[in-house]
Amino acid sequence: MTRIATRLRFLLLTLACAGAYVLAYALRFADGGEPHHWELMRATIGFAVLAKIAAFFWHDVHQQHQRYISFEDLAAIVKAATAGAVALTLIDFFLLPMLAIPRGVIFIDWGATIFAMSAVRAWPRALHYARTHFLPASTEQTRVLIVGADDHGEVLLRAVRSSADTPRRVMGFIDDNPAHRGRSISGVPVVGGADQLPGLVSRLGVKEVLITGGLPGKQVRRLIDTAQQHGFRVKVLPSYQQILNEHVSVQPRSVAIEDLLRREAVDFDQQAVRSWLDGRTVLVTGSSGSIGSEICRQLLRVKPAKLVVLDRSETGQFFLERELRALAPDACIEVALGDLTDADRMRAVFEEHRPDVVFHAAAYKHVPLMEQHPGEAIKNIVLATRNVADLADEFAAGAFVMISTDKAVNPTSVMGSCKQLAERYVQARSAGSSCRFTTVRFGNVLDSAGSVVPVFRQQIESGGPVTVTHQDIVRYFMMIPEASQLVIQAGTMGRGGEIFVLDMGEPVRIMDLARDMIRLSGLRVGEDIEIEVTGLRPGEKLYEELYGESERHKPTSHEKIMVADSNAESLLRVAHDIGRLASLVNGPADAVRDALGEVVPRLDYLEEQRRAA
Repeated sequence: MTRIATRLRFLLLTLACAGAYVLAYALRFADGGEPHHWELMRATIGFAVLAKIAAFFWHDVHQQHQRYISFEDLAAIVKAATAGAVALTLIDFFLLPMLAIPRGVIFIDWGATIFAMSAVRAWPRALHYARTHFLPASTEQTRVLIVGADDHGEVLLRAVRSSADTPRRVMGFIDDNPAHRGRSISGVPVVGGADQLPGLVSRLGVKEVLITGGLPGKQVRRLIDTAQQHGFRVKVLPSYQQILNEHVSVQPRSVAIEDLLRREAVDFDQQAVRSWLDGRTVLVTGSSGSIGSEICRQLLRVKPAKLVVLDRSETGQFFLERELRALAPDACIEVALGDLTDADRMRAVFEEHRPDVVFHAAAYKHVPLMEQHPGEAIKNIVLATRNVADLADEFAAGAFVMISTDKAVNPTSVMGSCKQLAERYVQARSAGSSCRFTTVRFGNVLDSAGSVVPVFRQQIESGGPVTVTHQDIVRYFMMIPEASQLVIQAGTMGRGGEIFVLDMGEPVRIMDLARDMIRLSGLRVGEDIEIEVTGLRPGEKLYEELYGESERHKPTSHEKIMVADSNAESLLRVAHDIGRLASLVNGPADAVRDALGEVVPRLDYLEEQRRAA
């Protein structure tokens, strides 16, 4: 069948070239001409067809897919027709001096060939367009509107039109920009803004509103609320950046909680990061974790000389290595197993790989569990940070970037206290060191190991109830890729000793988050799934803070990265405090908590509960 199709395409190509040449003579000599003109046409038509076919094969025009012809394909046809005209002129001048093809014929033939070849290539698409636009719409077609009369919307329109599995008919675009009103994209008009959506849905018989995965969460939330009130569905298709970078499906899906919390895309200066990491070895600790693994993925995009991924989780490292090697088969990736509290093992890793840049993402994350095991929190957060930071300084790494948390500000928990102490040590370690020690502090990341979202999801799947610790508890959220990109970006900006704070946007009420997740699961709050308020847990705060009282809030060159400017403590003082705690970590939990509270004064979580009440 393929051979027959190839022969058919060649036959159509030959007929188009010959027909264009005959048409050129007919147009040039419309009054009938002289008999010798037609004899000349018959004598030279073979040379003309041969020259044009050779040019079309040279430019691979014969390989173009007729259903998906584009502007680039038309440009190739113009180039090939021009090359064929030049070739025919040279043949006429050097090989056929006695025949002398009229120059007007060659020029008309050039234009006629472009027209004929374009028609041959475009007719399947023209038939498809006519079938979808001029024939009566099938009763099975779902009428839809697309949000956004921009590049994303245009790509979404083409994806919808090309999908045969679930036929949809696009009735118009929704766009809040007044300048776009009255315009159209590929024949589809911009019919109004989001405030007009209820009336448009009713008037046009729309059942679905389609959005891209790049739409900001606030807009998605408003659309969901409108959809619930007026009885239409909101479906999500990935943006073309997501398709290229994440290999996601192009099928429409229901709105997920990620869409409601999505923020505007990060301005990621990939060139600056590439210049910073070019030719360097980068070490990522906690590489199997949510943030650590995403940092590894982002780093592969800027192609460091070597990426060393370090974690104590054997299973996590096994699957991470498979994923990273599939993403970048040619990248130099070294997988290391080891516990960061094992100083001898960490020294061996540094001696083997000599990292130039260290991203320290390893840490415990679950607040209530750390309240029960304060000694383990000190080991895994404070002592691990000290070990890696000391080795980065000893082995002359160029930069050390520690990932911290908003729980380190005015801490009420063991975990927050340990993170604050780790921040102090990293900041103090920068004094007099050739290594640029910096810290990046931010709040919750959606779907990370320490996030409430996986817990809510499991509770909903189990039939409830969904447990919220307080009616008014709020948290900051950002997406894992956004946080990871900003962490890497902050690494390029650090000069040593800074605590960078990421812009977390507006805080989210956890009660609202729980209600949204229940509704997006197709269930009703209070009828299908109950929400139960359980009270604040040990160490839990009603709201998180990004800056301490003594820290000065300063902007940087990046709009989403700030600096919490403060005076660093002496390394001797912080090292003494850590040494004191290190001697107690395996003792009774109450004694460890008391000692930690003396080093890092904490707000009592019982007081936090009283404030909440």
